[in-house]
Amino acid sequence: MKIVRKDVITNGPGSVKMIPEEADDLWLAYNLVSRGDTVMAVTVRKVLREAASGGRDAERVKLKLEIRVEDIDYDKEGSALRLRGKNILENEHVQIGSYHTLELDLHRPFVLRKVVWDSMALDVLHQSSNPAASADLVVILMQEGLAHILLVGKSLLLALNKFFDNVLQAFLRHVDFNVVRCAVIASPGFTKDQFHRYLLLEAERKQLRSIIENKSRLLLVHSTSGYKDQNDYSAKCRADTMPPIWQVSYTAWIRHSLREVLDSPNVMNLIKDTKAAKEIRALKDFFDMLSNDPDRACYGPKHVEVAHERMAVQTLLITDELFRNSDIPTRRKYVNLVNSVKSTGGSVHIFSSMHVSGEQLAQLTGVAAILRFPLPDLEDIEM
Repeated sequence: MKIVRKDVITNGPGSVKMIPEEADDLWLAYNLVSRGDTVMAVTVRKVLREAASGGRDAERVKLKLEIRVEDIDYDKEGSALRLRGKNILENEHVQIGSYHTLELDLHRPFVLRKVVWDSMALDVLHQSSNPAASADLVVILMQEGLAHILLVGKSLLLALNKFFDNVLQAFLRHVDFNVVRCAVIASPGFTKDQFHRYLLLEAERKQLRSIIENKSRLLLVHSTSGYKDQNDYSAKCRADTMPPIWQVSYTAWIRHSLREVLDSPNVMNLIKDTKAAKEIRALKDFFDMLSNDPDRACYGPKHVEVAHERMAVQTLLITDELFRNSDIPTRRKYVNLVNSVKSTGGSVHIFSSMHVSGEQLAQLTGVAAILRFPLPDLEDIEM
């Protein structure tokens, strides 16, 4: 995401002008925009004009509109973000108060205004302008003639379809070993071994210090194919005819070949301290606690709030969907809960609602906690 202009007060009002440059930027915009925010962008709308014949002709014209967002629709498969709301900007073709749907497109700027830019929104904004900073694992999935470099972070998978030399160039551009803990090369057969040898030979030949000094962090793993997920098969084509960059949402990382890679014990041992692994482990720990010591686990807004008031929350699990609530006081309540738990020494895990683990947590109201000590009387409090 390209940030063109930022005029924001922390925990106060402000606006940001930004341009989505890659499909994943629309996912980040989805996490930024909340109901009640206003968004201004150029859009196309059909208008009726008087024709010379006396009739009326329909014409599509470009307009600059600003709407107060009421509905947000994100299509993860088609990478489309649609915002519906009432127009608040005077325009000769669209009355103030008329409903309109803005579709945010790649390479087209938009301005987002919020009454309150809380810490969660500012974190997403920072991540959107520096996505590589959130990727702490790299996976290279390949088979002959096809390769994907995947940066796995909290909300991002960046896939580049190139092979060997092109993969190497992509690797150098997108992999920062100051952030990344390990790079996994996975394939069926021996493609991974061939690329690994090529990578090390080229690193020695070109004196690529970032690879030479971190070759111990390159891990080879078997996968049944070089495809990220089943959808890749429907779009199968020659590598040299594929677009240079494909963007996919964070949900793809858990499926098929990539899931095989992440389920590998060797990989799990290397990534056990990464954000993604910590979130998966935190959810497992919660369910284990709920089964084995239920008085030290709770879920639901009321129970978690009471537990926090008693200084009992050791680990807070919360979905990002709660920060998109249309009611500003409700959003502020969850932001304050997160900040307060952190300030009292607790740990916080924010789950993506588009991720499998986030979906599991959403089934439990979207907020849960592991407690420092038992609170058996929580069961008596109505949720």
